[in-house]
Amino acid sequence: MDREFKQVRQRVFAGIVYLISMGVAFPDPSIADSFPAPLESPAVKQTLVIGKVTDNPKKMYRYLKPIADYVAAHMHDLGIREAKVLMAKNNEQMVSYFKQGKIDWLTETTFSAAYFHEKADAEFLLKKWKKGVGEYRTIFFVRKDSNINSLEDLKGKTIAFEDSGSTTAYYLPASLLIEKGLKLVQLASIREKPPADMVGYVFSHQEINTSTWVYRGLVEVGAFNNLDWNKDDHVRKVYRKEMKIIHESRPFPRAIELVNKDLDPKIRARLKEVLLNIHNDPKASAALKAYQRTKKFEEIDEDCRAFLEEASCLLKTVGSELN
Repeated sequence: MDREFKQVRQRVFAGIVYLISMGVAFPDPSIADSFPAPLESPAVKQTLVIGKVTDNPKKMYRYLKPIADYVAAHMHDLGIREAKVLMAKNNEQMVSYFKQGKIDWLTETTFSAAYFHEKADAEFLLKKWKKGVGEYRTIFFVRKDSNINSLEDLKGKTIAFEDSGSTTAYYLPASLLIEKGLKLVQLASIREKPPADMVGYVFSHQEINTSTWVYRGLVEVGAFNNLDWNKDDHVRKVYRKEMKIIHESRPFPRAIELVNKDLDPKIRARLKEVLLNIHNDPKASAALKAYQRTKKFEEIDEDCRAFLEEASCLLKTVGSELN
């Protein structure tokens, strides 16, 4: 036994001598614990993700991918290597994406922007000149031969909104009616009539349906934005000649860019910088055209911020009154 132990000890000693001869150092046990274990480098964000709520992903992808790629190309020094587009089928899913950190950047109309600010803590970044304009307004229109001349005349009548996600063709006109003290009730169809002391509403799902229903007398009034009023594919010329506008809202921002509240401040700052200067770059013209014919981006001024705050309040009002 003693012989075997001596042999093992000799082999270990020989091994140590060999390692020392090869230049291998052994740490002093007294100081080894004073050095912390090496930390793994945090993962560097490499993908910029732009999102959109839509029921037509292919169409929206064509709108969003060019500008996302353009912006990502200006962020290589920040670690961004590519841009991706992530679609949500509804607002609730988009809120979930925000909270999970899957979305960095979103473009929306005013009331939708207010919704994501409220529900997902998304932060307002810039004002967008969508389709060439920075502001627009909601209009209410009826047939010229109608005896309706103001919003107060709508009791017992039916109004056509576009859909429940529209700023100019649902949230804003509904909030204006509620502010007037009118009670709204959703009808099952255009054939149903509202109570005499209430305003009935239905969803048309397309601007051309709204104008057609008013023209044909299927509903008494329609509401959407002033830009749609001047489009022949939304209001045919023959329709427009037979109808009149009875009320217009004040102007409000056309669209808003939002970002995730947890987005790296350096990436957020670069995104803002790139978008504010993008209209000066001829190479960006195709991306801007694809991005809903955007003319430029602007800082959110006091008037714009005030309207966004008001939109948040109106959003709650409409939700509590109609849900």
